[in-house]
Amino acid sequence: MAQLIATSGDITRLTVDAIVNAANTSLLGGGGVDGAIHRAAGPELLGACEKLDGCSTGDAKATSGFRIPARWIFHAVGPVWRGGGHNEDELLASCYRRCLELAREHNARSIAFPAISTGVYGFPMKRAAEIALKTVRENVEASGVERVEFVCFNEETLSIYEQLLARD
Repeated sequence: MAQLIATSGDITRLTVDAIVNAANTSLLGGGGVDGAIHRAAGPELLGACEKLDGCSTGDAKATSGFRIPARWIFHAVGPVWRGGGHNEDELLASCYRRCLELAREHNARSIAFPAISTGVYGFPMKRAAEIALKTVRENVEASGVERVEFVCFNEETLSIYEQLLARD
């Protein structure tokens, strides 16, 4: 079984095979982790993303890591929270599944996820963390990934992930 850990810090500085970007459907940059990744990876990332022709909610696409330590960036488009009755849970789970599929395709053995959809997209943090952990646990073995880091942007998020990881 893969090692699953919660950490805090700057996802753009991690030495992992792949980091996940919480992207928007255009893939052309935005705020939060998306903007930070675009700034850290350099202008080449925007050029690569322009060639991808966007991405659907629940899906993910891969680019090189360019100027960051990770070899790959998997751009996952999570759902905007609209109260829970618009397939948000399944769309979020699909992001994590798709990133693990990309990890298998790109031979990534380590991957770092942000808390997809929990920033400006408004997904409730604990619910999102439960979906993330359940989906990763169910799909990580088939991916070949040996280490999964959930990179938390604040102490509240880190505490939720640590509690959920300790519970299982």
